[in-house]
Amino acid sequence: MRKPLLSLVAVLALAACATTPMGPPPPPPPPSGPVAVAIPANIAAAVSDPARPAADMVRDADRLPAEILTFAGVKTGGKVADLIPGGGYFTRIFSKAVGAKGRVYAYVPDELTKMAKREPAVNAIARDPAYKNVTVILNTLPNFSAPEKLDLVFTAQNYHDMHDKFMGPADLSAVNKAVFRSLKPGGVFLVIDHSAEAGSGLRDTETLHRIDSAVVRSEVTAAGFIFEGESKILRDPADARKVSVFDPSIRGKTDQFVYKFRKPASAR
Repeated sequence: MRKPLLSLVAVLALAACATTPMGPPPPPPPPSGPVAVAIPANIAAAVSDPARPAADMVRDADRLPAEILTFAGVKTGGKVADLIPGGGYFTRIFSKAVGAKGRVYAYVPDELTKMAKREPAVNAIARDPAYKNVTVILNTLPNFSAPEKLDLVFTAQNYHDMHDKFMGPADLSAVNKAVFRSLKPGGVFLVIDHSAEAGSGLRDTETLHRIDSAVVRSEVTAAGFIFEGESKILRDPADARKVSVFDPSIRGKTDQFVYKFRKPASAR
């Protein structure tokens, strides 16, 4: 289980016994540990929504959705694409976080639908009156687009799959450019994935379902994005990155990178 970020308390008092007549006492040591994250009200309410499936809420301790959406900058009224939404874990949270005036597009690549030979699980969410702002889009991965310009394109634990045989493999140059075009100037592309060993490139995407984070950064920035930074809340140094993410010894506890890319405000 991952621990949410904790608040830091500044140490202001100096120990009287440490002073000497030879000069001022040494400054207190800098604070250590994680920096506090203030969760906006819209995101806190979305994550704590009692209508969410119990199975989803159990996963919150490992996925830390409140911190992730805060890092992504999800606001009320926002337009979001959940690229490869799976069962809709994040789709539901996005729906409530952006509210009635916002919109969530659950983009399911045709490549996945054909392989699964069933309708996408996220269709049930879109049919639920509680999630009226969710629309499912079915199309091929390289044809990624939305009916309107977006504030955020989000994909979690799926980027490595785009390089795999069952996805074509997709031309990531084309995919990332399509994501770039879909965003408003200043919009965000947030990528979360399982870390592979540094320098491994695409070696482990098919077998371990991991990807070298340097590859993701290189490919996405090549499409015109600016790398804005990383949240380390899903990092786990105990993961040696040598086994499949589905291995019982590591499942749910993998080292994951959370990369935030931004479309330049000057771009169109």
